[in-house]
Amino acid sequence: MPRKGTTPDFIEALARGLDVITAFSADRHEMSLSQVAEVAGLARPTARRILLTLQELGYVRASGDPGALRYALTPRVLDLGVAYVCSTGLWEVARPHMERLVARTGESCSAARLDGGDIVYVARVAVPKIVTLAVQIGTRFPAPATSLGKVLLAALGPRELAAALGEPSRAGVVPARSLPDERLAAELREVRARGWALADEELAPGIRSVSVPLRDGEGRVIAALNVNAHAAETSVERLVGHHLPLLLRTAGEIGADFARLAAVPHVTLAPSAT
Repeated sequence: MPRKGTTPDFIEALARGLDVITAFSADRHEMSLSQVAEVAGLARPTARRILLTLQELGYVRASGDPGALRYALTPRVLDLGVAYVCSTGLWEVARPHMERLVARTGESCSAARLDGGDIVYVARVAVPKIVTLAVQIGTRFPAPATSLGKVLLAALGPRELAAALGEPSRAGVVPARSLPDERLAAELREVRARGWALADEELAPGIRSVSVPLRDGEGRVIAALNVNAHAAETSVERLVGHHLPLLLRTAGEIGADFARLAAVPHVTLAPSAT
C-alpha cells in the first residue's frame, strides 16, 4: 500500500495508522501482529507501535496469551464513520422520510454515496427479510452491480466516470453478474434519461432493487436512494410499478428538506463579556 504523499504536508504515520485499521475486514476480524503487518504492508515493529497506539485510544483490543496476542477492532471505530454521516446532515434529514417509505412498501430502504468504484451505505432503514447479503451503514459494494451505484455513476461526467470505473473495488465482494463495458455504458445512458436504475440479481442471487438520485438545492446528485427487495417475494413489475413512484416522491421530499436545511444561515455567536 502506498504511503508516500505527493506534497510535503503528507503525514506518513497517519497514513500507516489508517492502513492498519483498514487491514481488518469481515474475513480478517481478528489477526496476529504478523498478520496485521503483512496485510498492511508494514514492518512488524511499525505495526506493533501502531496497534499499541490504537489500543490506547480505544480503537483496537488485544486478547490471548501475551506471547500470542490477537488484535481486533472495537466498536469505537464506528465513531469515525458516524462522524462522516452526521457531518453531512443527510441521515438526520432522510430518516423520517425513509421510515415512512418502508412502512408503505414493506421493503428496506437505503442511501449510499460513491467512493471510487464502490458505493458506501450512509443511511438505512431495514425490515426483517431473508437476504443473502448483510447491509449496514458503512457497507461497501461494487457500484456497477447495484442500482444505487448505477444512479451515482450515471451522474458523473466522462472523466469522473472513467476514473471511478478504473479504480479497483475495495468491497471484497464478487458480483453474481458483471455487465460488459458496452452494456454498462448503454445502461448508464438509459439511467440518465429516465432518472432511475434497476438491478435484478446482479450483486447476488435473490437481491433486487430500484434506485433514484437524491439532489441538493442546486440539482447536484448528493447520494442515491433505493428500495431493496427479495426476488422471491417482489417481482420487477411490483418494484417498478408500485415502489418506484413512492421512491421518487420520497427522494423529492428528502431533497427539498436537505435544500431548506442548507439554506438556513448558521451564525456562531461570540461569548458575551460579563
